[in-house]
Amino acid sequence: MAKKSKENSTSSSNVVKKGDKLKVDYEGRFESGEVFDSSKHGEHSHPLEFEAGSGQVIAGFDDAVMGMKVGESKEFKINAKEAYGEHNPQLVREIPRNVLPQDQEPKVGMMLIMNAGDKQMPVRISEVAKDTIKIDLNHPLAGKNLIFKITLVAIN
Repeated sequence: MAKKSKENSTSSSNVVKKGDKLKVDYEGRFESGEVFDSSKHGEHSHPLEFEAGSGQVIAGFDDAVMGMKVGESKEFKINAKEAYGEHNPQLVREIPRNVLPQDQEPKVGMMLIMNAGDKQMPVRISEVAKDTIKIDLNHPLAGKNLIFKITLVAIN
């Protein structure tokens, strides 16, 4: 019985393929070594759950899990272009400071939620002047190369 189980663990049905539902432990860091996200919080792990090949995660992450087996770990780099794209200077806008709520002092790095039609989107304040502020509509990770260390926890 144990031998059959071992054979099954190396069969192609136990490797990630498009459409599989996965659980992955991960740590994401910048090239500087600074960790920007992780599925581990203290002693607890909250694996990322997604469907392989469905576009629910960035393409480079999706590509990296294909063919992995449960328990397998790997580390890989995703260039900015394949992650959240290059930083687009056209997505930095200057707006009058008086359109912001008056009860909070704007600071560089502060995140705001803007209404765009029927959607809400996060924006980051990139510059504060006397009468204006600059907001950056780029994803906060745009323009950054990302390094991930992942372990495949489960294929469901």
